[in-house]
Amino acid sequence: MLAGASVQSSSASRADSGDADLHRLRLYHTHTGEHIDIVYRRGDAFLPEAEEQLDHFLRDHRTGEVKHYDPRVFDILSDLAASLGHPSAEIQIICGYRTSWSNEFLRARSSGVARSSLHMQAHAIDIRIPGVDTLTLRNAALRLARGGVGYYPRSGFVHVDTGRVRTWCYGCTSSQN
Repeated sequence: MLAGASVQSSSASRADSGDADLHRLRLYHTHTGEHIDIVYRRGDAFLPEAEEQLDHFLRDHRTGEVKHYDPRVFDILSDLAASLGHPSAEIQIICGYRTSWSNEFLRARSSGVARSSLHMQAHAIDIRIPGVDTLTLRNAALRLARGGVGYYPRSGFVHVDTGRVRTWCYGCTSSQN
């Protein structure tokens, strides 16, 4: 994909037909400039072609390496946007998959990067939703209780993952916790 390119799954237009069993995501990657608008699940079945496209979209933007994502991350994103009253929101992706090289690159520059980050397993994602402040986004993610939720108010994003339920705040004052 080229920077600024848009990708739309051929099945994505069917989500407009009113079929409640279709689960759709609209994403924008802030580092690559790419957009994707895709139906990733029909009923209880994740769509392999959509998963492949999302895996590529969420690749390590520094190395280009692709890893298969835990599809439960996609459900967290979809349910999070819906819980905030923005089911069709284009979610901004700050960071998806990270190779161990990229993780160490970031760790050398910030103490807010975990040594064993779930980003390296493609089980975590850092996001923001335009028009939703990050504290509201963080609180909605906590209410889902589906995994880890990290709050990065100075950097303006929220981390969600499919690991154990836990929470942290990087750069918060005591009143922000």
